[in-house]
Amino acid sequence: MSHYRSNLRDIEFNLFEVLGADDYFGTGPFELVDSDQARMLLSELERFARESVWAESFTTADREPLELSAEGDVTIPEQLDEAIRAFYEAGWHLMPLPPHLGGSGAPPTIRWAATELLAGGHATASLWPIGALMGGIVDHVGTEGQKQRFGRPMIERCWGGTMVLTEPDAGSDVGAGTTKATFVEAAGSDDLGAVYHLEGVKRFITSADAQTHENTVHLVLARPEGAGPGTKGLSLFLVPKLHVAADGQLGERNGVRVSNLEKKMGIKGSATCELSLGQDGTPCVGYLAGDVHEGIKQMFLVIEYARMMVGTKAMATLSTGYLNALDYAKVRVQGADMTQMADKTARKVEIINHPDVRRMLMEQKAHAEGMRALVMFAGWVQDQAQLAAAEDTGDGADHDEHDRWIAREDLLLPLVKGYCSEKAYELLSLSLQTFGGSGYTQDYPIEQYIRDARIDSLYEGTTAIQALDLLFRKIVRDQGTTLTWVADQIRAFAKAGGDHDTFATERAHLGDALDEAQGHLGVLIGHAMASQDEAKRDEIYKTGLHSTSLLESLAEVVIGWLLLRHAEVAADRLEVGAGTDEDFYRGKVASARWFARNVLPKAGLRKRQAEQEDGALMALPTDAF
Repeated sequence: MSHYRSNLRDIEFNLFEVLGADDYFGTGPFELVDSDQARMLLSELERFARESVWAESFTTADREPLELSAEGDVTIPEQLDEAIRAFYEAGWHLMPLPPHLGGSGAPPTIRWAATELLAGGHATASLWPIGALMGGIVDHVGTEGQKQRFGRPMIERCWGGTMVLTEPDAGSDVGAGTTKATFVEAAGSDDLGAVYHLEGVKRFITSADAQTHENTVHLVLARPEGAGPGTKGLSLFLVPKLHVAADGQLGERNGVRVSNLEKKMGIKGSATCELSLGQDGTPCVGYLAGDVHEGIKQMFLVIEYARMMVGTKAMATLSTGYLNALDYAKVRVQGADMTQMADKTARKVEIINHPDVRRMLMEQKAHAEGMRALVMFAGWVQDQAQLAAAEDTGDGADHDEHDRWIAREDLLLPLVKGYCSEKAYELLSLSLQTFGGSGYTQDYPIEQYIRDARIDSLYEGTTAIQALDLLFRKIVRDQGTTLTWVADQIRAFAKAGGDHDTFATERAHLGDALDEAQGHLGVLIGHAMASQDEAKRDEIYKTGLHSTSLLESLAEVVIGWLLLRHAEVAADRLEVGAGTDEDFYRGKVASARWFARNVLPKAGLRKRQAEQEDGALMALPTDAF
């Protein structure tokens, strides 16, 4: 039986009962995917992710090592290769692409629901087939020649694709990269953009090579000679593994090769590579993307997708971890009921009847469903941005509306990536704990889930980076405009409800948590403003010490609000009679109540800790550690 436990019912609940996708699926930019088609797509993909070689290859991809040849070719386990090919053969890579690239133009909400299913079924496999996404990026930013020579084949011929940023001595500081790009010649009649030779070494490059892909196109950030420092001096280059002729034929190897495979804790079936460019005597030819020097702007189209993907992957792993633990708790018999524990002759019960096991299960359930709600809400915001763009008549009004939706998406992104990645890894320990000692063995998938999920808070920007991005780029630079939009909706919800409101207590907790989180934000901004005085520069340290906890509080306030919205819908369904779905809806209400009473109050503690910060930690001598 497959390790994967999906939750398609909750995905559809988010889409159609809460977010109202029925109202706009099948219209405007989503005209090819109406609600019935969306349900069918998700149902078929759920079956693929759960029943096919996709989930079957989960274990072998972890335990059969990758191989690297002297020429820089990577061989992945046969069953993993089979799973990726099955994905392509079914055409799943085309689903989110626009019609002009052969896709169905599925809404972002469907894309992220699909990402959950695929990552839940096999997280490592889901990291491989991103060439189509990269092909879409090339189609968006490339010259016409680049679109035809590289972008379209990445989609139509299922080539691999990578995002190449990190360097051994730069790490998360992308602007410190030293990979050099030497100008060779200007763009010619083939419209492939200016030609450069790249020299440098990149590290932690995901899916850089495998026998599955006949070619791979690397999207590489490098610094042209004479360019300025930092990220603004970087340009984006298209670097194929094999040169591509005008007629599409593959030629000689380019001067880029995999020079090492990382030995990792998890996601072992993913080829995390060191990539050498121009290091073996063969020039590494790169084509300037779009023939313009806008590297970091272009690369952020990939980075933003990757960050959303990582948060979704983390949520998906916690969800299947929880559902595996739930199944186990229902059948594992151990110990008497607590009310009879002194009676040595009492019947032994399933462990789901023990209070602490129920506590662990509810903590997993509420967070897994809450993080799914956060991901789906962020996807819904992306849907609205596309709808607004399609309605832009050129008079400026619709364009402004589109920009507002993009700003809302930007605000939610660090919450999705930062909070989901941290919390999923933390709570998977409860999934394992539910299994007891058996969870520590390879008899069950939890130990691999934990290892595969640990990376999520590290790559595509660590949690600390997400927190600083949230505070300074998404809130301060925006002057709080977008955050105010979110806060106003939450506050209106918290104040709603009549005299006999069944969620009055939970609304009060939500309103209090929002106030505490806003107070926390005020404290951090106060320290940041004080640091503008040269004599008080170290005040900024106090902001840095509590920025991650602010991210946690804001994420939990948004999740608490979304779960209570779910609870309202569920309560209405229960009132009129939910039939076979009664237990599902009762569970939705229970999750929201538990989260409001047990998680939302943490915002107050975090604010008080920020208020009491004296900065002493930063004054402590290094040797004292």
